[in-house]
Amino acid sequence: MIAFDFSPFYRSTIGFDRMAQFLENASRATEIDNGYPPYNIEAVGEDRYRVTIAVAGFAQEDLEIEVKENVLYVSGNKDEGTEDRQYLHQGIAGRAFRRQFRLADHVKVEDAALDNGLLTVDLVREVPEAMKPRTIPISTGTPKTIVSKAKKLLSGDKEAA
Repeated sequence: MIAFDFSPFYRSTIGFDRMAQFLENASRATEIDNGYPPYNIEAVGEDRYRVTIAVAGFAQEDLEIEVKENVLYVSGNKDEGTEDRQYLHQGIAGRAFRRQFRLADHVKVEDAALDNGLLTVDLVREVPEAMKPRTIPISTGTPKTIVSKAKKLLSGDKEAA
């Protein structure tokens, strides 16, 4: 695995420190990712996403979902019980896990469901109204601010200058 040094970005950029930290953390996360349990991430709409995690053998009470500081944590800890079993082959993994998914700003967990061994977590991006793009109407003629300033100057208002 090739290690990337992001420190030059810290020296030459302003306001992008979160992006550099995100890239640094993402590169570290891939080093320790063991691939268990398998998961899918899909876009189910323009601002809707779904994470599906294969959690065969886990009951609802064995799973925990938590969001902290824009990171979605999904963990499972299966109680093996006290009964003694003798497996000839054990292919269904039941070991504890903790998966994390970095969420973009304004992405919220909407719902979670467990069905047929698949845990689905629905996410939605809710951009605040103030941050959404808006269209500015274009009027004809002289801008209103110039006209009002000119009227104040003609009336003798010295603060308008």
